[in-house]
Amino acid sequence: MQYIALPTETVRALQSGAPDANGLKPERHISNGSANPCRHCLRDIPKGAVMLILSYRPFDNLHPYAETGPIFLCADACAQGGGHQVPDILQTSPDYLVKGYSADDRIVYGTGAIVAATHIEAHAAQVFTDPKVTYLHVRSARNNCYQVRMDRD
Repeated sequence: MQYIALPTETVRALQSGAPDANGLKPERHISNGSANPCRHCLRDIPKGAVMLILSYRPFDNLHPYAETGPIFLCADACAQGGGHQVPDILQTSPDYLVKGYSADDRIVYGTGAIVAATHIEAHAAQVFTDPKVTYLHVRSARNNCYQVRMDRD
């Protein structure tokens, strides 16, 4: 499986003040050092660092399943995370909401589950056995905030 962070081009635009999914300029705040996961480097934003809070929609088009919600980003340029290793931001909470999506960006019903952080990869492998599932979203189990996308290898 592959973990897909937000695209660098999108993040650099937001870091430069481009409007978020609600058409607003990202807010600037100071990280408290925990529970502030950057969706680009896929690490927690360090305590005392400036971070952005903004509205993000991880879909290209508007439709009933195109959820929009708050996310954090490093305010300064950071290296894009992702790859085949479980990212740091998925190791800071006891569990996460994992949902499968089809090629037309619709939720594949029956795939959504709250999954222990230590079982995300096993759960994802099981969900990917469904040929209707093209990719997964991992979200906060408590606040439903988008964390990262997972793709098949």
